[in-house]
Amino acid sequence: MNKTVTGCIVTYNNMSTIDNAVSSLLKYTEAPFRLYVVDNGSTDGTVEHIEKNYPQVTLIKSGGNIGFGKGHNLIMDRLDSDYHVIINPDIIIRDDVISKLAAFLDENEDIGMASPEIRFPDGRLQILGKRTPCLRYLAASRMRGSGDPGKTLREYAMLDCDLSKPVDIQNATGCFMFIRTELFKQLGGFDKRYFMYFEDSDLTRAVNLKHRTVYYPGATVYHEWGRESKKNFKLKLIQINSMLNYFLKWSFK
Repeated sequence: MNKTVTGCIVTYNNMSTIDNAVSSLLKYTEAPFRLYVVDNGSTDGTVEHIEKNYPQVTLIKSGGNIGFGKGHNLIMDRLDSDYHVIINPDIIIRDDVISKLAAFLDENEDIGMASPEIRFPDGRLQILGKRTPCLRYLAASRMRGSGDPGKTLREYAMLDCDLSKPVDIQNATGCFMFIRTELFKQLGGFDKRYFMYFEDSDLTRAVNLKHRTVYYPGATVYHEWGRESKKNFKLKLIQINSMLNYFLKWSFK
């Protein structure tokens, strides 16, 4: 496989996780790969750590906290790869998932974006929405406790389907999205109306107007997933605002 891949991590005070993310990506990826880190004004030493320890990484300072989607869009003009991967700073890989996903898209030209299997670092499967978000799905996700997911959340996460093989999905999580670079650029990247949250759902719907988005269990990434919006009131308000923007946009399409 000679296809090239770019990746981007947007950081904002992610010193506690960024080293594991970057080091694992550089350690295991064998495909031709360029990694960008866009820093949104971190004050916890993230920038200095990347500069000191990872000279092979292209570091871009946005100048302030411009949000998740806008941070990823900053590198749009630099992308000249075949595939691009959007990566959270709390992701870890344990094998060459980049090459696996690139090979999967090589073999399936009608697929525009792929989402891998996502697990907690201890190996537990993360219950993440794969069907189009709606209020009852979002309420079930918000209200879920520590026990097994209920019927509605199982439906949202498509646990009623055989997820041991590739399956088309309506919603891919933004912690790790593997997309054809040309398609990402055609779509203009992430919609600028979202500061954070729902930009991944929005992008998936935009992709699915042109191509397929597929869940691919042949590649697994590990995600710490702090679910900060459940703990931080400001982030909760940002999430609600993004949700309203999402529903207003797509209810008229």
